[in-house]
Amino acid sequence: MSHTANPEPVSRCPLSQPGKQAQATSGPNFMKRPVPRRTVLKAAGVVTGALAALSLMEELAWIPIREASAATAFPDVQFDISPFMPAAKTIDGISVAMPPVHTTFLTARLARTPSKNDIARMESALQTIEGNYPYAPGGVFAHVAYSDNYFARLPQSVVGPKMPRTLDGNEPVLRRAVAGPTDVAAGKHVMTLRRAEFNVPLALENNDILFTVRGDDPSFVADVVSWLSGSNKLKGQNVASPRFDAGMTIDHMRSMFVQQGLPRNVAASNGLPFADFINPFSPMWMGFADQQVDASAPAQNVTFAGGGGIRLSNKNPGDYFDNGSIQHLSHNLLDLEQFYVNGNAEDDATADHREPFDERVQYMYQSPPEVEQAADDPFRDGGGPRNLGTRGAFLANVFHGSDAAEKSAQQFGRIGHLSALHRSGRTADGRPIHLRIDGPGFGTLDTTTGRSTAKLQFSGFFPSADFFATLRNNQGSIDLLQQFNLDEDDHGLERFITSTRRQNFMIPPRRHRAFPLLELT
Repeated sequence: MSHTANPEPVSRCPLSQPGKQAQATSGPNFMKRPVPRRTVLKAAGVVTGALAALSLMEELAWIPIREASAATAFPDVQFDISPFMPAAKTIDGISVAMPPVHTTFLTARLARTPSKNDIARMESALQTIEGNYPYAPGGVFAHVAYSDNYFARLPQSVVGPKMPRTLDGNEPVLRRAVAGPTDVAAGKHVMTLRRAEFNVPLALENNDILFTVRGDDPSFVADVVSWLSGSNKLKGQNVASPRFDAGMTIDHMRSMFVQQGLPRNVAASNGLPFADFINPFSPMWMGFADQQVDASAPAQNVTFAGGGGIRLSNKNPGDYFDNGSIQHLSHNLLDLEQFYVNGNAEDDATADHREPFDERVQYMYQSPPEVEQAADDPFRDGGGPRNLGTRGAFLANVFHGSDAAEKSAQQFGRIGHLSALHRSGRTADGRPIHLRIDGPGFGTLDTTTGRSTAKLQFSGFFPSADFFATLRNNQGSIDLLQQFNLDEDDHGLERFITSTRRQNFMIPPRRHRAFPLLELT
């Protein structure tokens, strides 16, 4: 197992199957090295969109040198990178697993139905990435998923019998994304406190393919992203980018970053008015960490075959799509100025509009808050308790039951974001039924002002599209808002988040990751 990538690019390698040896990095978990400046620009060529965001990270992020992984084989669950990541660490008493620092999502469209020769081309492309970069946080993780548009190109006599169906309702696990309860879309609840510049209509996207590219080094991620996009360069060498008979075109690229203190650094370097309010220990824009180990399920548990006693589809181990899952992708604008600085725009103009820690922790978690804010200054640096090393960035994601949001609405007149998610996101004994890979973003995509804006790049893995739609409806909790006549400013995070894009994909098992079902046509 080597920390450095192979010295020479590999253009093609033999087809790999589950069980084939993978590579991992080594090094102390807490050591770090800065990103070499300007390598993203050299590796990426024309820097636009997500590549510009990766270039920015060269200046502000660092590359962690992580402990060696003991993994020796690729899991058949394509998105299960846990065997290649270092063990979780404890921060303020919370078990935390920090993901790869950088993730870029590439959505792509096909011009026509792929040919059977495209199967080998896709597999070769993914193996070329794995042959040039270690499958490790210090290298690159690359995964591929497919939408209902792709499956509609194939004979339904092939797709129908193989497509998993939900045990509850006998519906296909893969369905088109739908608008969430507070999205800016026809028939949805209008958030009156949503500011005009964030009043952006939702687009339900129509891509065929989603590539997810992850790693600690932004230059490595940018190199792979550029290569998939047609640069014909990999690690500085001439390596033909993938070409398919189906005519693939990259539609959008969007990047996210997850590292302690990085959102604060991005805000400060860009002169954002709320920079001093962001907790300097948090990896997320809103000052609270989202990387608690017990907040997401093990990858196997959210597959169609299931695991850990959780099984929500009709597929069993050994079936074609057994170790697949639904991957939802959304793009979200964050109104952090309202979240931190002017929380209630309807107050007297002479009033102090700043949102103290006590309020923000209830928006995120539940009421009453389980930790106390700093008595001297509940605003600066997040305003969290001084007795915690991270000043309240890492707090326990406690499950108080699926009825906690309703009880909170009734007793305290407010709903927390996480308590609303718990209405349907966990088993009766409190175990999550989803695996999220969300994180901060920063860019101009879908902004009304043209200025770079804080984003939440959200993706996650779920047993079915219906499961996610129900989860999102419960997160919005419009029924509780209306039943208990709550004020919008006591209603979780809904007024601060605007989803501008959504789409669902199926991420197949690794053994069928290259244009699934096409070989059966």
